[in-house]
Parts: sequence; structure tokens; C-alpha cells
Amino acid sequence: MSASRKDDHVRLAIEQQDTLRGINQFEEVSFVHHALAGIDRPDVSLATAFAGISWPVPLYINAMTGGSVKTGVINRDLAIAARETGVPIASGSMNAYFKDPSCAGTFSVLREQNPDGFVIGNVNANATVDNVWRAIDLIQANALQIHINTAQETAMPEGDRSFASWPGQIEKIAAAVDIPVIVKEVGNGLSRQTVLALKDLGVAVADVSGRGGTDFARIENGRRELGEYDFLHGWGQSAPACLLDAQGVDLPLLASGGVRSPLDVARALALGARGVGASGGFLRTLLDGGVDALVAQLTTWLDQLAALQTMLGARTPADLRNCDLLIHGSLRTFCADRGIETGPLARRSSSTETFRETTGSTR
Repeated sequence: MSASRKDDHVRLAIEQQDTLRGINQFEEVSFVHHALAGIDRPDVSLATAFAGISWPVPLYINAMTGGSVKTGVINRDLAIAARETGVPIASGSMNAYFKDPSCAGTFSVLREQNPDGFVIGNVNANATVDNVWRAIDLIQANALQIHINTAQETAMPEGDRSFASWPGQIEKIAAAVDIPVIVKEVGNGLSRQTVLALKDLGVAVADVSGRGGTDFARIENGRRELGEYDFLHGWGQSAPACLLDAQGVDLPLLASGGVRSPLDVARALALGARGVGASGGFLRTLLDGGVDALVAQLTTWLDQLAALQTMLGARTPADLRNCDLLIHGSLRTFCADRGIETGPLARRSSSTETFRETTGSTR
């Protein structure tokens, strides 16, 4: 059952890619253009560091799959693309391995094909500490994701219906392992209150994983004969909304969910993310064009991100957090309702000081 469900997830996720054409809230974030802010391309670095983690680039392939023969092939190809581009990669949920150890190879291939890369294991919030260690050991994980997914579980015909134990189990896992623990949503977003709670639980990083990308509640509802949980389609907050909501919280944030372009990567970094993940679009590229196509896409995205940093005067991804931003439309309404001031974002280059440092201007 688990293997067929994993194959269903891939099929339904790809079907969703055909419908993700509308405006998402990344498009409601724009940079203020300063025409003399540009710097020299050789001075730009894509490296990012947070919570004891160092990545050569701020882009990562986020959790997708594993647990069946078909998804094992996908993981192999994703790992090759990650190896060839230096992009970190996260495993899909390894719960299938806990239930059926015979599918171990569909996950271990991530390390076999990417021996020196940054590989992230993925477990659910019900995982025992013993199983967490099994997952870490299987792929020699550099970090651990714990995914939280109440909307998906609610729509899933065979899903969990008991969530009260999750905070305590997350705290237990975070205290037990010796690698950074990342807690991520699966596409419904993390509110400020949730990020604060995760910080108190001892989590090292939070991936806000917002609405706008693959909708797992919709996927699970698509597995129902009657599709009666369609009211959960589109549940939650977008990644830009989550990043704005969590401003000032002392916990490193990653962003994923609805990331469609290098510009979206730059927007998320400017909103405070330390790294930005994508999955559905990369999966579509891989299945349509193979490994070479995905390597080309990742290479292009990284080149274009460096070009954006050059134009914006951001020597590092962290420097994008000093760029002036404008917030528009429904995202601005969200901020108003949540009591988030957007005006300071448009003036954070301090009018003159950052601009003077970039251009050398004395006027």
C-alpha cells in the first residue's frame, strides 16, 4: 500500500504542475530598483551559512519521494543532479522504510549517488528516536527534516488523526540527535506562533513551506473516491506571508512552497530565508527531460540568482536582506491584518548609507 501511495503522490503532483499558472504571493513582492547599486559579478558569492550548516548555494531540492521502485529511480536521478550542481537535497518521508526495510535502497541511493553532498533525511513527527537514527544512518544524513502536515493527514484516507503528541516528540528528537533538526510544513505554511514554538522545542531551523506549490491535501483528496475534502485545497499561508509573519524570531528560516523562478529565490532570501527549496517544478523537469535537463535548470537558476545579486548590489545571499522591498496586493492585506509593518521594508537600505557603501558615492 505504501509503495503504491508513493507512486500516486508523484502522479498527482505532476498533474498539479499543469495547473500552477496563476499569480502566487511571491509575485506580490518586488524590489525597489536602484540603478547605481550594481556590483561586479566576481565579487558575488552564493554561499550561505546558518545553524552550523554551510551550503555553497542557497538553493536546495526539497523533500519529494522514495519507498517504491519508481520513486527510487527518481531519487537516484535527483541525487545525480544534486551532485553535479552542488545543490543540497532532502529525502522524501522515510516512513516507508520504517514499515518495509526492503525499500531502503530507494532512499540510500541519495547518498550512493551523491557521496560528498549535503543530504537531509526526512521523518514524520511520530517517528521514534530509534527510527530517526535508522534514517540518519541509512543515508548518512547531514541534517534531519521533521515534516508536520495536519492538513495532509486530515485529507488522507488512511491518515493520522492524533496530533497532540507532535510537539513533545519533536522536542525529544531534537534533543537526541547530533545533527541539525529542521522542522518543515508540507505546503501549508508555518505561522509566527508555530515558529516561536519550534524555537522553544529546540529545533535548529524551520522551513516555512507555504501554500502555492504542491498541495498535498489536494493530492490526498484526489486519492478519495468522492473527493469530499476539496475544501482543504489551498489551505494555509504562502511562504512570503510566513517569512513576513516570522520577522524578528531568532530562528533561522528556510523557504519553500510556490518557488517558480530564480527571482522567487531572491525574493525569499530578501524576506529573511537563509535557503530556498523547490520540488514540484524540478520533478517535472526531471520526468520530462531527464537528469541532463534538471542539471541545466539548476545551473541556470544559480547563474541567474548570481546575476540578480550583482544587479541588486548583494555580495552574498544574506545581503539581499538589506534590499528595499515593496509588498503588494493580498500579501499586503495579510500583513495589515497580522499587524506587520511593511513600510520599513521599503526603506531598509537606510536611504543613503547602504547605497553609498555600494557605489562609493559621497553625495
